[in-house]
Amino acid sequence: MSKIAFLGLGIMGGPMARHLLKAGHEVALWTNTPEKARKLAAEAGGAFAATPSEAAKGAEFVFICVGNSDMVERIIFGSDGVAQAASPGTIVVDTSTVSPTFSRKTGDKLAERQISFLGAPITGSKPGAENATLTWMVGGDREVFEKTRPLMEIMGKKIYYCGGPGMGLHAKLTQNLILSNILQAFNEGIVLSTKAGVEPELMLDILSNSAAKSGLIEFKAPYVLRRDFSPNFSVKWMHKDIGLMLESGEELNVPLLLTGLTHQIFQNVISSGFGEEDICSTIKPLEQSAGVEVRKR
Repeated sequence: MSKIAFLGLGIMGGPMARHLLKAGHEVALWTNTPEKARKLAAEAGGAFAATPSEAAKGAEFVFICVGNSDMVERIIFGSDGVAQAASPGTIVVDTSTVSPTFSRKTGDKLAERQISFLGAPITGSKPGAENATLTWMVGGDREVFEKTRPLMEIMGKKIYYCGGPGMGLHAKLTQNLILSNILQAFNEGIVLSTKAGVEPELMLDILSNSAAKSGLIEFKAPYVLRRDFSPNFSVKWMHKDIGLMLESGEELNVPLLLTGLTHQIFQNVISSGFGEEDICSTIKPLEQSAGVEVRKR
């Protein structure tokens, strides 16, 4: 069994850490909300840590699951961060969705301390984390990845090695780019058909039996129809990811015209007060403009 630090116990991180504990690993738990870490430690047999540094002391593997690059920076390089306590040979695995450039720089800084690093973003939202069916997209040294893979398999179903540093993040951003743009096409189409008088359930059945069939639509549409916008993946975090896509497009000289518009649509949803809700709530401002609500009849 391995000695692990798990840092960040939100919608995704909490269930992931629980799976590692259930598998018998020794896991130190830290998150910004100490009560949450204490509760999970008491329930699942983990060890509460007051700081990232405390959690990382003596750990063979450090998993990080937080919202953005600033959080990752503080957790690793802050005054009470991982780098202050991790020993040479420790493997740090950042599952957060951050920019590929930031991830590569983070790996380079840790390498100066003889600490290995993988940028390994995940997808699958809350259900994937809870059911251990996440998909991993990993960038970094192949040998380090192979050492870490058995732990990833405890938390996920599909594990892709995408290449060197930053490559897992390029794959994750591409996946989210396509997902976020498909979602807007669905929103426009289902609002249009509903306003015209086509029953939403009928329209969804037609979509699922046509060339427009989409796993995303089949997963998200039922939430819209029952008006359940509780977050599996919130608008604010996808908006952040779309910004990273545009940043990568600029760095690589790739125009992302549709994605730029989608970024503004997500900003409009945040400005309308729905930033903490699930990404399927992006349909709400369009419904309000059209004067129609897509729901189960």
